[in-house]
Amino acid sequence: MSSLFAPLQLGGYPLRNRIALPPLTRCRSEQPGNIPGEMMVDYYRQRASAGFMITEGTQIEPRGQGYAWTPGIHSEAQIAGWKKVTDAVHEEGGTIFCQLWHVGRVSHTELQPEKQSPVAPSPVTATGVRVFIETGPGAGILTAPSTPRELTTAEVKEIVVMYRTAAENAKKAGFDGVELHSANGYLINQFISEHTNFRSDEYGGSLDNRLRFLREVTEAVSAVFGSHRVGVRFAPLFSSTDEERVYLGLVESDPHATYIRAAQLLNELGVGYLSIAEADWDNSPDMPESFRIALRETFRSPIMYSGRYTLEKAERMLEKGWGDLFGFGRTFIANPDLPARFNAGYPLNKVETASLYGGTRKGYTDYPFYSS
Repeated sequence: MSSLFAPLQLGGYPLRNRIALPPLTRCRSEQPGNIPGEMMVDYYRQRASAGFMITEGTQIEPRGQGYAWTPGIHSEAQIAGWKKVTDAVHEEGGTIFCQLWHVGRVSHTELQPEKQSPVAPSPVTATGVRVFIETGPGAGILTAPSTPRELTTAEVKEIVVMYRTAAENAKKAGFDGVELHSANGYLINQFISEHTNFRSDEYGGSLDNRLRFLREVTEAVSAVFGSHRVGVRFAPLFSSTDEERVYLGLVESDPHATYIRAAQLLNELGVGYLSIAEADWDNSPDMPESFRIALRETFRSPIMYSGRYTLEKAERMLEKGWGDLFGFGRTFIANPDLPARFNAGYPLNKVETASLYGGTRKGYTDYPFYSS
């Protein structure tokens, strides 16, 4: 049996394996209202044999949306829709956290209430990235983000409260905890980054000031679930090639110092786990071993890694003690029974890239379970 089937405790929950469903944007919510529907219930139920599940990014407020048809957790209908998802996962014995998401500047006026400008720490337009807007029922296009406006200090504090409200809504919906999306150039990452935060108030300037928003949001959601049932996702990048900026956003001048300090902060706050999203395109560079070692020395709770992981790579990481839990993204999309396939050595289905974002059940809930 693979070492990934060794038990693990996370946030007080006993996980039956270390194979995780990471957050995967699929753009399948029901319209209007960005509501999780029966198709999403089936999708998550099918994959509930994962040791741990994190939902796709789920916007905490209407301004937090950067892509058409992504679900929210700020309306009663959305809460009710997610409750059906969590009930289905729990019936299968699974553990599921909700990823709380605010895209900040990575949005378009067409997605914003009253077609206003997106909001951000500073009025810096996102480049090298595209957002998805609806052009008609079931149809849309990729387009460049709109120029954001800078949040006032009071508005920043209001968004902190919105995160807490979203956590309360997630608890009503039956989630076991929440993950803060602090990666991929979205709002919390925008506050952290020296490239997008040029504020002169308490949320800008020094690294500790740029981490203040992360700290306050973490404390706010921890007041709802307890810090041990809160996770945080980062995507530290260590090379500033154009390709990396397109795929994942922001590369700091000293990413090691930035993210080890962030991990130290979260360790002090007692969060339940860290999720590290690695570069995942073809021929992407490996994360420096020095960072993995320093992160392990800094953060005492479980660390989850994801990004083009194979069973063998995850086993090597676990053997070295660098990671505890591993997300298999596209592999889990195409193989709803992934833990069983790993355990028995069965062949894997290949993912259909054309159906990753938006659409019908095709490429979503129709991937076959293994049959000998």
